[in-house]
Amino acid sequence: MTMRKILLYLLTILASGLSQADIFTLPPADVDVIGQVETITANRDETLLDIARRYDLGQNEILLANPEVDRWLPEENSVVTLPNRFILPHVERSGLVLNLPEMRLYYYPKPKPGETPVVITHPVSVGRMDWETPLGKTTILSKQKDPEWRPPQSLKDEAIAKGNDPLPDIVEPGPDNPLGRYAMRLGIPGYLIHSTNKPYGVGMRVTHGCLRMYPEDIERLFDDIPVGTTVTLINQPIKLGWLAGSLFVELHPPLEEDAEQYANYMERVLDAIAEFTAGEEINLSGRALWTAIEHQDGIPVAITR
Repeated sequence: MTMRKILLYLLTILASGLSQADIFTLPPADVDVIGQVETITANRDETLLDIARRYDLGQNEILLANPEVDRWLPEENSVVTLPNRFILPHVERSGLVLNLPEMRLYYYPKPKPGETPVVITHPVSVGRMDWETPLGKTTILSKQKDPEWRPPQSLKDEAIAKGNDPLPDIVEPGPDNPLGRYAMRLGIPGYLIHSTNKPYGVGMRVTHGCLRMYPEDIERLFDDIPVGTTVTLINQPIKLGWLAGSLFVELHPPLEEDAEQYANYMERVLDAIAEFTAGEEINLSGRALWTAIEHQDGIPVAITR
């Protein structure tokens, strides 16, 4: 890519990042980084989770980016980092892509003639360790507005085992329906992408395998995602990408069930770099790389000099 094209692209993503934090111009194939990290000052009228929702971030995302800020009572005028810069996942840029450790969705809508290609990204909740969200490729099988919820027997048994009130056979549409107002059924039986009546759990491992979104996010996407759209569910705690000739790394804590595989996180990152660069000679910044590994805060960091 020529320097002129790089500069034009940087100006485009800067403008799109400031205007709308969830829609970005899709970069050329040899550029992988979108968005930008910004900061705001907090006030005592809102929690860190309120700020996360306002800027379309998940709970884990904003907590990892702001370890010194109290989630419930941020100090007046404390600086809050908004980690709205992302490395696009290392898979085909089409359809819906959901990266489970990142707890984030990427949607690549097919542009109409004359339209600029974009990528749309939102935080999601994923399955907890004992109810894992499956990996692999599937499709959007069907969509439903104001769905009924029919709790499976496994959830009924779990509620009884916990001493909770028994779950009904059917939960009608309304404020008590955990599916919210929108649901998209996946080709994997029993799994959905859906809204929620508990939005502050978005961006955490709290579901029974389904993928939850903020109500306002899925409402905007619902009509635009056609039935049959490809859905790719991936596990990439280590993401790498190029921007303006620099190699960036974005690191997330691995899923709990993968902890043993990532016991030597540094080694896994170095292996990923070697594979991603295909043996190309690069001048790594050891300090930047070590800081990224130490924090694992999901913020892309340039690691080449």
